[in-house]
Amino acid sequence: MSNSIQCCFKRYEKKYLITKKQQEVLLETMRQHMQADTYGKYTVCNIYYDTDDWKLIRASIEKPVYKEKLHVRSYGIPAEDGTVFIELKKKYDGVVYKRRITADASYAKPFLCGGTTDVNETQIEKEIKWFQNTYHSRPKVFIAYERTAFAGISDPDLRITFDTGIRWRDTDLDLCLGDYGRPVIPTEKILMEIKIPGTAPLWLCRTLSEIKAFPTTFSKYGICYREHILRHT
Repeated sequence: MSNSIQCCFKRYEKKYLITKKQQEVLLETMRQHMQADTYGKYTVCNIYYDTDDWKLIRASIEKPVYKEKLHVRSYGIPAEDGTVFIELKKKYDGVVYKRRITADASYAKPFLCGGTTDVNETQIEKEIKWFQNTYHSRPKVFIAYERTAFAGISDPDLRITFDTGIRWRDTDLDLCLGDYGRPVIPTEKILMEIKIPGTAPLWLCRTLSEIKAFPTTFSKYGICYREHILRHT
């Protein structure tokens, strides 16, 4: 396993479902304060892990004070030896904590199935293994989307992302098998996420008020489960 990139995040995340017109007004204001991040626009692919009875997502959509999810993420379609991120995401009292490690795409699944050992395991690897020893989760849903990301010019910790084309499938649960899927929400809707360690700057608050954009509770995996999977089981 590669640990050249190993990250921990602690931040607030606010989500908004907006229209193209609202996005255009916001982008115009953002020009003075934000710039495209290092990668600009890219495709995000995820495989969410859950128990056979969907315990993790069922608990999550009940909006508890504490919840956690496990997924494997890639940026674009990885090759077998391409890099993926194994991410353990926890949310407590509105604050998101993300712990992640990197691995080759071909190595991630055996690792999460408990088929690998390493005497030099990192703390994050141990936490992920503890999660798997507790839940015995397995691949359940693939979700992908196109993301355009921006970071603050004077405050790089401020990030705004726009996700479009959110799609899912519950077959071919391998990141190397393509990014196709069925729509999770209407294609004209844009999911905006504001990610910041503390409070949002005044200019952003004013613009959100002007375009009448209001925060909403939105989980891609949660919506997918409730609107598509649950209705057909």
